Amino acid sequence: MLHYLFRRFCTFLLWFAIGSALLVLVFRWVPPPGTMLMVERKIESWADGQPIDLQRSWRPWDQISDDLKVAVIAGEDQKFSQHWGFDFSAMQAAFAHNERGGSIRGASTLTQQVAKNLFLWSGRSYFRKALEAWFTALIEVMWPKQRILEVYVNSVEWDDGVFGAEAAARHHFGVSASALSRQQASLLAAVLPNPREWSASHPSTYVARRAGWIRQQMSQLGGDDYLVGLNHSRSSAPWTQ
Repeated sequence: MLHYLFRRFCTFLLWFAIGSALLVLVFRWVPPPGTMLMVERKIESWADGQPIDLQRSWRPWDQISDDLKVAVIAGEDQKFSQHWGFDFSAMQAAFAHNERGGSIRGASTLTQQVAKNLFLWSGRSYFRKALEAWFTALIEVMWPKQRILEVYVNSVEWDDGVFGAEAAARHHFGVSASALSRQQASLLAAVLPNPREWSASHPSTYVARRAGWIRQQMSQLGGDDYLVGLNHSRSSAPWTQ
């Protein structure tokens, strides 16, 4: 019986690995129709008895402000072009900070956030973290960095039920994602740690100060020039070129 169960378990793992890899490969070219986080938000709204209309409109790379792309990297993951999905130095620093107590600090890269938002549910269990690591590795191997960033800015939540750059730009500033100014882009990036509590269009003193810091970091990264060599800034596998 144990041998039979072990064989079934191994078969399940094999099919899961194949299926998840194929799904990630498809999304390299096909825009994801939605995310698991969007499904989670919808279910939460039904459970609360306050249904919400989710806002999201996919926009391709060249229809999204370069300032926004650089701003989210400056605010969320400045080593994005260098790592393979995991920033171990940031993880060690976050672990040490959390051990000392106080506010919980995360260390998720943009790739990890894409993996979590697109395929998984919220939570901090070891099982979910293991799945996040698996999908993160698949994404880094199969997608170029530009695609990872494109999916990120089209999927991240920027207010309750507001997903992606286009919906966020229109919701907060009444413009398209391509027309976002440098200041507007920095304000959107500034609220990403807590987008359901902080507002880009009505920023608190802290958010405005954080947005100013992000603009400084954008300049230090090189501004729009940072994006030019994004896909070739690390030793990419041949099939990601």
